[in-house]
Amino acid sequence: MKGQRITYTAEEMRWLEANRMMIVSDYHRAFQAAFDRPDISQQNLHSLRKRKGWKVGREPGRFAGRQTKYSPAEMAWLRDNSTMEVKAWCAAFREHFHRDDTTPAKLHSLRKRMGWKTGRTGHFEKGAAPWSKGKKLPYNANSAATRFKKGQMPHNYRGPGHESTDEDGYVWIVLDQRNPWTGAATWRVHKHRHLWEQANGPVPDGHVLKCLDGDRSNSDPSNWEAVPIGLLPRLNGKSGRNYDEAPSNLKPTIMAIAKLEHRARERRA
Repeated sequence: MKGQRITYTAEEMRWLEANRMMIVSDYHRAFQAAFDRPDISQQNLHSLRKRKGWKVGREPGRFAGRQTKYSPAEMAWLRDNSTMEVKAWCAAFREHFHRDDTTPAKLHSLRKRMGWKTGRTGHFEKGAAPWSKGKKLPYNANSAATRFKKGQMPHNYRGPGHESTDEDGYVWIVLDQRNPWTGAATWRVHKHRHLWEQANGPVPDGHVLKCLDGDRSNSDPSNWEAVPIGLLPRLNGKSGRNYDEAPSNLKPTIMAIAKLEHRARERRA
């Protein structure tokens, strides 16, 4: 009973220790036959064996439970027929030797332990024809309802002209141009940079585009200015100016002061 410690007589303990090597199911069955103790379960005997530190002589985790035994004749037959498909192999073995205690899983494990190769790789052989070749599959209404129609585009298609806005507020656009980095047929770029470069040419080296009105979704080229990368720290929140959050009437003044400080720093350098 749970919570109540089970006691064993001295004779029972001697028997249990002497027969500790048995598989627990047989151990419990033989103990009950010898002493008729209905209050003792398999788990009780397993726990006792662990508490006492009685070793069973089996390697932990290897061939756990009862390992099926095979005679030399059976092993020879199994080895000679090991290339069969496992279910057919098992059925033939059971019929030939009248063994109903084995299963395909047991024979599969035996074949792996013995290293018997089946000659099958699991790959399609070159030139092998698929099972459905030349067959017209039956009509399935559920399948037909979800098939793509001719000319239909998937809902997640992102073709040329598609626009999206990222978490920072920048607008991206898909161009009908080959991506020079990946070779893809389309190229996804920042819309404001694409439009600015169309109007002004490539962004100069060492420069970035700065949004002037603070609205990054406004991709008009007039709303973006190429500024030196070193100017940005004088415009962010850590500088105390926080250009992007400043009132619109103060933005030109903040930008002018930042540029003056940056040029003065460059001269000193």
